[in-house]
Amino acid sequence: MKILFWLSLFIIFYTFLGYGILLFFLVKLRRFFKGRRLIPSLDQDFPTLTLIVAAYNEEDLILEKIANTLSLNYPKDKLNLLFITDGSSDRTPDLIGGFADIKLMHSPERNGKIHAIHRAMYEVDTEVVVFTDANTFLNKDALLLIARHYADPKVGAVSGEKRVLQDDVSDATAGEGFYWKYESTLKKWDSELYSVVGAAGELFSVRRSLYEQVEADTILDDFMISMLIAQKGYRIIYEPEAYASELSSDNIKEELKRKVRIAAGGIQSILRLKKLFLPFSFPLLWFQYISHRVLRWTVTPFLMILVFILNFIICFQDPSIIYFLIMAGQVLFYGGALAGWVLEKRKIKVKALFVPYYFCVMNYAVIAGINRYYKGSQSAAWEKAKRKTA
Repeated sequence: MKILFWLSLFIIFYTFLGYGILLFFLVKLRRFFKGRRLIPSLDQDFPTLTLIVAAYNEEDLILEKIANTLSLNYPKDKLNLLFITDGSSDRTPDLIGGFADIKLMHSPERNGKIHAIHRAMYEVDTEVVVFTDANTFLNKDALLLIARHYADPKVGAVSGEKRVLQDDVSDATAGEGFYWKYESTLKKWDSELYSVVGAAGELFSVRRSLYEQVEADTILDDFMISMLIAQKGYRIIYEPEAYASELSSDNIKEELKRKVRIAAGGIQSILRLKKLFLPFSFPLLWFQYISHRVLRWTVTPFLMILVFILNFIICFQDPSIIYFLIMAGQVLFYGGALAGWVLEKRKIKVKALFVPYYFCVMNYAVIAGINRYYKGSQSAAWEKAKRKTA
């Protein structure tokens, strides 16, 4: 029992903190022996590029998105703008249609985002394709910063950074911003060591020649598209200076809905990316994939429950103070999460409790997402989470 307890506790620690610590030292070692990776210059002949925006019933903010898109810096003779609005039943297609610089694709049928993306890709003949969401806004040089990395022929995809905008007085969704800051740090180190493990749909790009269609029921199309490229031996680069900003979820219930969907997509992706479980072809990618994604999306949330139960039992069998200290730490942490939940219900804002609360919600979402996936109740179509208003 004690062996199982310590092994489970180690895996939990490694998943959330240990991998980051190990990654930090591995990056330091790489810099010592090989130096820092060179960042391509902005003074170069940029590739031709298409920016694709998939928009579904976004009439409230589509004009703001268009204004943001038209303000982006990139050589105009090498840039195509494509908005696809399949299934939209509001004024979104009409509003986009008023701009001559933007190509509009629209079908009244709603077949899901990935179907729309595949349809749009048939119209693309540029060297690079950038995907971004309709409810996010890019910094002016985002396309230049992303495209420069394709000067390296080993680069197959480039992911930008997601930035979550927070209110001055935040609620429990403040944990989302904290989580993404930590994730961003890990992605920087992942990218420098070898490759990012998957791209986020808010802002990512691929070489057109490497794009591979994913199955119609794919839940995390952005992750799958980028990892199929990595599986071919190409690197996914993280470019934190190219960022997509969006408001945090309207409340923790909306954030949970989004996280459960991601978790269901995570287990689906793991089951479909079987080649990445073999370390022989790309051992560094395998190490990063298992450490950064697979453990989080599979066993670790269940091990958290197991460790709590085993710790409780061991405390009655072994008077050693170490087990009581670990139990006390767990009770304090989960008690803080519970207090965060109660205070959010009463609309009392205590930021110190938002992090353990969000952490527990995130891990509950993994269990719920796995259950939803195996029950077959998770649709590939996006159900938009409500965001805070600016």
